[in-house]
Amino acid sequence: MEQNYTIPINEAFEASRDRPACGCPLCALYRRLEENELDLILGASMMEPDVRIRTNKEGFCRLHYDMMFVRKNRLGMALTMQSHLDELKNELHNGGFLKAADGSGPRKRISRLEESCYVCNRISFHFSHMAENIIYLWDKDPDFPAKLNAQPYFCLPHYRLLLEYGQLRLPKKKVPEFAAACAKVVETYLDTLRGDIDWFCKKFDYRYEEEPWYNSKDAVERTIRFLRSDLHGTPKNSDK
Repeated sequence: MEQNYTIPINEAFEASRDRPACGCPLCALYRRLEENELDLILGASMMEPDVRIRTNKEGFCRLHYDMMFVRKNRLGMALTMQSHLDELKNELHNGGFLKAADGSGPRKRISRLEESCYVCNRISFHFSHMAENIIYLWDKDPDFPAKLNAQPYFCLPHYRLLLEYGQLRLPKKKVPEFAAACAKVVETYLDTLRGDIDWFCKKFDYRYEEEPWYNSKDAVERTIRFLRSDLHGTPKNSDK
């Protein structure tokens, strides 16, 4: 168990337990990792040689380019791009990037670039360790199962992730108990969500016009978050 993961895990699970509007705790952990990585790559990590080697090689996906673009450090982003473009230019002059009689060289290099992102890779590395530590805490920390049971919901992608890591990391005899605990959280929320969506639809029937909305006004948004996660934070204001 790694302490630098267990602290944010407990914080996220406690926040969602105490304030259900926080939503899926794993989505919150993902967003926290993403914010940290974006802050680092445009700040302290930007000029570190080992980081620069990786960003030159891996680049960034369009989503994370966009998320960096609206932050207040376009110079930092430009410096990272400058180095990345230099790397690609060197590959060009060395005959590896654009120069290939049959086009195989550029196809392969561009394909690798399209499939890689430094920020995504960093998040994936840390998030997998967080998932492992969630399983560890559920197994070893006597207070953690109650926190898990008290969650408002797990989105479906992270429900799957928990089940996968539970299968991998727990003793075989404990897997059914863990799976049942996660399933109860998800099934309870699914029943609530189904009722809210049903009422949302009814409100567009003239017979229900005068009825209150109850908890259904944001049912569509909550259903999207449940089905497909809520991963990316609100972009920060850009500098001009």
